[in-house]
Amino acid sequence: MSDKTLTRMDLSEAVFREVGLSRNESAELVESVLQHMSDALVRGEQVKISSFGTFSVRDKAARIGRNPKTGEEVPIQPRRVLTFRPSHLMKERVAEGNKS
Repeated sequence: MSDKTLTRMDLSEAVFREVGLSRNESAELVESVLQHMSDALVRGEQVKISSFGTFSVRDKAARIGRNPKTGEEVPIQPRRVLTFRPSHLMKERVAEGNKS
């Protein structure tokens, strides 16, 4: 596995090279897209990106957990969690990468 992390700067640089916008416009575009996605998720909406996957928010109920070190039971509060479900195309692309 690679230790490389794709950052916002990397995304805006790719937009700059591929689309031809200025560096500032590219950074603003990336920020705008990420802001729209996060706003939709906060509202509880799904974010579907064709050929990539679906981001969604799931409500998890309260439950009793266990501290693995001590075995003590601990209440876990209800919460919302972000989930990602990759598309079949993304799964296939990742699987192809494993073969090389």
